[in-house]
Amino acid sequence: MLVNIQDIKIKKRVRKDLGDLEALKNSLRTYGLLNPITINNKYELIAGERRLTAAKALGWTNINAVVVNNLSDVEQLEMELEENNQRKEFTNEELLEGYNRLEKLRNPGFFRKLWKLICRFGAWIKGLFSKKKK
Repeated sequence: MLVNIQDIKIKKRVRKDLGDLEALKNSLRTYGLLNPITINNKYELIAGERRLTAAKALGWTNINAVVVNNLSDVEQLEMELEENNQRKEFTNEELLEGYNRLEKLRNPGFFRKLWKLICRFGAWIKGLFSKKKK
């Protein structure tokens, strides 16, 4: 659900230090909001304060949110803790592999470029013959 950011209320939070938000702001600029924030039916923030703060800093006026209803204060606090506690960072090996794959996709080697060129040429030839048959 798209929610007006000004309508969202931030009550007492467990996390006191939001950390550096620059990388998150860059991600929001580049890819948009990948995971919506979570609010209750009173528009009180349950999860996603860093995302919300970064969106505000970028001048966003609306943000996607999941609205949960009928949760007790205990359940809302559990949800806030769970959302922040259950993230698992990439291992160094996973991160290295991911960036290596990204580098190869961004900068394909000579043989991959040659193969793509051959495939495009083949498709062009196929297109020529299909036009002549008509």
